[in-house]
Amino acid sequence: MSREHSIYVCQACAYESPRWVGRCPNCSAWNSFVEEKRAAGAAQKRAKRKAGGPEPVAITDIPVAPEPRIRTRIPELDRVLGGGIVPGSVVLVGGDPGIGKSTLMMQLAATLRDLTTLYITGEESASQIRLRAERLEPKPSNRILLLADTNLESIAGVLEASSADMVIVDSVQTMYHPALESAPGTVSQVREATTVFMRFAKARNIPVFLVGHVTKEGVIAGPKVIEHMVDAVIMFEGERHYAYRIIRAMKNRFGSTNEIGIFEMHDAGLREVANPSAVFLAERRAETSGSAVVASMEGTRPLLVEVQALVAPTSYGVPQRTATGFDSKRLQMILAVLEKRVGLRLGQYDVFVNVAGGVRVDEPAADLGMAVAIVSSLRDIPVRADAAVIGEVGLGGEIRSIHQIEKRLTEAQKLGFKRCVLPRNNMHTVRVPAGIQLVQVESINEALAALLGSGGQG
Repeated sequence: MSREHSIYVCQACAYESPRWVGRCPNCSAWNSFVEEKRAAGAAQKRAKRKAGGPEPVAITDIPVAPEPRIRTRIPELDRVLGGGIVPGSVVLVGGDPGIGKSTLMMQLAATLRDLTTLYITGEESASQIRLRAERLEPKPSNRILLLADTNLESIAGVLEASSADMVIVDSVQTMYHPALESAPGTVSQVREATTVFMRFAKARNIPVFLVGHVTKEGVIAGPKVIEHMVDAVIMFEGERHYAYRIIRAMKNRFGSTNEIGIFEMHDAGLREVANPSAVFLAERRAETSGSAVVASMEGTRPLLVEVQALVAPTSYGVPQRTATGFDSKRLQMILAVLEKRVGLRLGQYDVFVNVAGGVRVDEPAADLGMAVAIVSSLRDIPVRADAAVIGEVGLGGEIRSIHQIEKRLTEAQKLGFKRCVLPRNNMHTVRVPAGIQLVQVESINEALAALLGSGGQG
């Protein structure tokens, strides 16, 4: 009989320590260690190579074949997954409470009517799941099998006897193995649950979706090793008081991590947004200062969004700098460039920047739009209503070239924009869409003059 010993594992990064410590030496998290019971010699036993195991093979002898995909019939989800669900893949779906994770999973199961889906729920009863499914579109079929259980031993037995084509687990933090003494949601339990479902997925070549909780810091709860174990990590984003939801792949072994899917929450569930640019610009007031339209790229999709800025005299000793939908450090850099290269005195003003609609824009091509919106609000001069803005701002005040310029211009032309301010270096190879005028700029002062009628001095 093997003897047990205690080991302490960090819940944030899965770092192991022989004793409890207050601060993790690996990730610096405080009070994150929990105790686990381990059998003595287990590590040595795992390390031994089994006789008759697989032998190494030359990489050139391995056949190359494209991964088959299961189309979900939800194009926005297919886009994020890289073209569909890969059989045998394990996908971790995270997001804030109430954002729509369970809703999307149920809609996915109802849409794939030709597949049998085993829906394992650990947070809600089977009747609660049924009530939700009845109000959603499409309506559920008898090929969705519900299992309300959290015991991994009994769930493993159901999985072995099941003929399901897809498995959904809502949520992985509620699962527990009775052989482990720790509580559900701890490092050891979540890791064990992920291992059980991952082995099943690979052995049966069946896709598994794991719904995961998110901490107050916005990251998936549990050890980071879980994100390394799964094949894809999908995050739900969006403000709860907005109807729009964005799904984004943080990791994807079978596709790009640059794509996003955009949905709108309705009484009947999540609906795809066919033309997100038009939706995000629908409530824009062109005559208001502090507003600029930015042509952004999310993966292969061009997206036009409204960038809003409000510059007001500060009432405090230290001016406020607040960015919603932007990187706050990027905002600080743009303000420093405006002070140094344009001559604006912003030290006595509060600056608030927002991307309308709850979207988040991370690429540098939005720099120029942010700078123009700030100067527009400061000088109380509206930006031309028919103009879109594209460009990265360098520390010297120069406007740097960006990629995929033609897709951005085509999207702007479709939405009726007549003018576009873009970096001069992008003009060498660009093909101009009909009906749109391009304004080439090399510096931020040229861009401000083209859009606001002056270089922005003040």
